[in-house]
Amino acid sequence: VQLQASGGGLVQAGGSLRLSCAASGSIVSINHMGWYRQTPGKQRELVARITSGGGTNYADSVKGRFTISRDNAKNMVYLQMNSLKPEDTAVYYCNADIRRYIAVPSVEYWGQGTLVTVSS
Repeated sequence: VQLQASGGGLVQAGGSLRLSCAASGSIVSINHMGWYRQTPGKQRELVARITSGGGTNYADSVKGRFTISRDNAKNMVYLQMNSLKPEDTAVYYCNADIRRYIAVPSVEYWGQGTLVTVSS
């Protein structure tokens, strides 16, 4: 199983970016999917998460600006980021809790990270 993230880049403050993450490989089902971010010297933090049923939760710092969504048919998760701020600058990682085989517990997988840089 692989998670491939894309969509990062350089944007000015106030701008928007959309991150995408595709899960591929032998997959029976995907439970929650999410986005985390990390800056140098800090722990990775949850940005947003979405359950298989569409329930969402967000970090307080991004509420009202970011929207997470998923396409279960395509095994993809997205993060629409609006009104970006310099403090949103980080490497963003996608995450998914994936079941590869029936009757075997699911496992957390991580994407490779995509850099988002917001200039002031």
